[in-house]
Amino acid sequence: MKSFTFIPIALVWCFLRIASGPQQSPVESPLNDVLKKMDAAAASFRGTQAEFEWDAYEKVINEIDEYQTGTIYYRRVGKEIEMMAEVKKAGSDLQKLKPEPKFVLFSKGKVRMYQPKTDQITEFDLGKNRGDLQSYVVLGFGGSGQDLVKTFDVTYVGAETIGGISTAKLQLVPKSEKVRNTYKQIFLWIDLDRGISVQQQAFEPDGNYRLAKYSGIRINEKIPDDVFKLKTTSKTQTISPSG
Repeated sequence: MKSFTFIPIALVWCFLRIASGPQQSPVESPLNDVLKKMDAAAASFRGTQAEFEWDAYEKVINEIDEYQTGTIYYRRVGKEIEMMAEVKKAGSDLQKLKPEPKFVLFSKGKVRMYQPKTDQITEFDLGKNRGDLQSYVVLGFGGSGQDLVKTFDVTYVGAETIGGISTAKLQLVPKSEKVRNTYKQIFLWIDLDRGISVQQQAFEPDGNYRLAKYSGIRINEKIPDDVFKLKTTSKTQTISPSG
């Protein structure tokens, strides 16, 4: 079974590879109401912290191929968003969750993944794609509704309760053909009170999907600067894969 790091959708594209229904105009309700809530949340956004559970479903074997749990952090720095994901445990249907620390940092146009076990950083410089990819990094966390409709064809699917939270389920179809070749559609469950995502699901063309669930979400609380730094050693090596 393949191992992966399910980080927010943009970063999955960066690390791993960087059929939709009728479309509804964003000016129609109730979609417009949801987008406005997201706009309001984005306007006041300073940072977010949440616990996550990331799953990967493999259609061929008809089972969850990998689970990962940990904590994710976002913060706004000027006009940009920084993100740190701390993967604490990982496993699969054939093995229990076990400690497997891994850290993924998105900052200053670079994605850096640090694996303490090998004491190695894998680094990708996003270059000219920096601005475009940031809109995916903040998907559901700090991104506005208006930015969402610039990148996706958005459809309101309906109301749904997730973990006791009233949400609006949105279907996103990437406008970019290149992105659609990786993920044909994405679903977001937006907290109707806070205007942020509590669950995300991304479907690949072959039927595989990635599911991200968030809990214990804390908004606009102070996050220490140290959180957004990789705790490396004097012997840490950095590699920068091409392509």
